[in-house]
Amino acid sequence: MAGILSRSLPRALALAGRQSARTLATQAATRSSTVAPVAVAVGAAGAFAYYQQQQAHAEWWNPLTWFGSEPDTPAEWGEVKAKIAAILDDNDTHGPFFMRLAWHCAGSYDASDNSGGSNGATMRFSPEADHGGNAGLNEARDLLEEVKAAHPDLSYADIYTFAGAVAVELMGGPVVKWTPGRTDFAAGEGVTPDGRLPDAGQGAIHLRDIFYRMGFDDREIVALSGAHSLGFCHDDRSGFVGPWTDEPTTFTNKYFTYMLDKKWELKQWDGPAQFVDSETKSLMMLPTDLALVVDPAFRVHVDAYAADPALFAADFAAAFGKLLELGVPRA
Repeated sequence: MAGILSRSLPRALALAGRQSARTLATQAATRSSTVAPVAVAVGAAGAFAYYQQQQAHAEWWNPLTWFGSEPDTPAEWGEVKAKIAAILDDNDTHGPFFMRLAWHCAGSYDASDNSGGSNGATMRFSPEADHGGNAGLNEARDLLEEVKAAHPDLSYADIYTFAGAVAVELMGGPVVKWTPGRTDFAAGEGVTPDGRLPDAGQGAIHLRDIFYRMGFDDREIVALSGAHSLGFCHDDRSGFVGPWTDEPTTFTNKYFTYMLDKKWELKQWDGPAQFVDSETKSLMMLPTDLALVVDPAFRVHVDAYAADPALFAADFAAAFGKLLELGVPRA
């Protein structure tokens, strides 16, 4: 491996856990984030123990099925896509924002009882709107209000998820299969507990707990983690700061190539534990990101996606499309 030393990274992740625990003690009263630093220390140590114990391309979608078996006013959805494109033309940083909105709408799903998921648009209301993992997404929802106003018969749930799928495509990524048919719930309906989204300060065991609950396997976990090829972290939202790549509004496989080829060190600051590239200190990785390199089962897919951007694009399209369908009742 060209960048990270495999023997030192688990130690750095454990150190990251200890730093996060200290951060919680000093900042819990003033900072709201998706990180639970106390759990990070346990998670990092547990992940390291797990590492010691462990040693069909997706099919491209058919455009004829994009709108489901019964086309639901395709022309209208074309108009919606044009409006989303106009928003991104005005400010391309909204692209990752829309992808995150769609991701978090769907990521509350629990396959054991079929609760949560992208149906209902429950993030419009408290308490889900106030969950730490959804911090700042009110701004993304507000940006889409003009779309809803122009197309009042379309559901928020469809608009939010469609915006995420379209954003991926408009940022140079693959076309994600998406079908309308979601409905909007009333306030208080379909509420899910906080804590169902990934905690970026933890490790491989936590990732599997979160994603297996939704019905994903290791390959899909790594593919969906590749969403971090897009966007930035903001300390007033997640608590973390910085982009993963130097092209945060362009879909690439740099998330994986940088993960392998660059040297990463623990960021020296008073925020939650994260890593920065040793050379410029302008790029960052989270503990859950680097856990993909250390865990052998995850690492296989990191290597594959770093070597083959077309494979990553195909697998991401399939996994993200599957994510957006979670919790949607289909006849």
